[in-house]
Amino acid sequence: MDIADRKEMRIFSGSHNLELAEEVAELLGVSLGRLNKSTFSSGELYARVGESVRGFDCFVFQSHSYPINDAVMEQLIIIDALRRASARRITAVMPYYGYCRQDKKVLPREPITARLMGDLYMAAGADRLVSVDLHTGQLQGFITKPFDHLTAIPIISEYLSTVTSGDVTIVSPDAGGGKRAEKYARQLDAEVALVYKRRDDHVHNYSEALAVTGEVEGRHAVIVDDIIDTAGTVCNAAELIRDMGAASVRIAATHAVLSNPAVKRLSESGVDEIVVTNTLPVPAADQIPNLKVLSIASIVAKSVHAIFTEGSVSQIFLGENA
Repeated sequence: MDIADRKEMRIFSGSHNLELAEEVAELLGVSLGRLNKSTFSSGELYARVGESVRGFDCFVFQSHSYPINDAVMEQLIIIDALRRASARRITAVMPYYGYCRQDKKVLPREPITARLMGDLYMAAGADRLVSVDLHTGQLQGFITKPFDHLTAIPIISEYLSTVTSGDVTIVSPDAGGGKRAEKYARQLDAEVALVYKRRDDHVHNYSEALAVTGEVEGRHAVIVDDIIDTAGTVCNAAELIRDMGAASVRIAATHAVLSNPAVKRLSESGVDEIVVTNTLPVPAADQIPNLKVLSIASIVAKSVHAIFTEGSVSQIFLGENA
């Protein structure tokens, strides 16, 4: 008996950043899979797959936005439901990887929670992880299965090329972001500068910008980072660079976490523009006049299609996603 090799795709989405999942599904020409989601009176989350997925290639979208623990748990529950429904392969798509900054021990007796996250997804039944602009590349080594690392740098760089001209300097707000700054500089044919930052390991979300290595006077400066959380790091860097005579100052980052008091700080920073992407949903109340939100749906859709058809994800980014 000859049985045809049937390969079908289904895209499912949790409750966090449903808009991005819908945009990706539309670009791929498919509809979102049916999920019955609810919350018990005790706060426990529930999800049931509303259609047959036996033998299907399933992608589960969820941005780890606030409240982050609910976002993570809901995605794990959906993955478990798909595994028990006999899905052929399950890919967890997390545009923003929660707990990504807890990737090493800084103080004694600390957890490495980013590794724990990987263990949870493997235990739930994920066969593959996909994320955008990981805080550190070593996160890919925390799991034993494929982990595709996408990057929003081409999308952000393309936009920046339309709003900057003349002499441009890409500024990393700390030494650890030097490689990221160099990638932006290659895209924009720009110079690179680094900010020397001092951080107190005993205090979360606090840092101090002390000095800049590189040329910024009279140039258009773009401060690039992966995450804007409370915005202290980028706003401190922006103030220092402005005082050094930069012609203009912009901030660009992939993930707009925007924890309090980020919006207030950014509003009062005096920067010309803040450029972010929709890896995390940006509430209307946080969309200040000089905030530009770019969509990453096109690169995510291309990557999902490459994974589904067994194509190359790295080729989409010309190797810049390493």
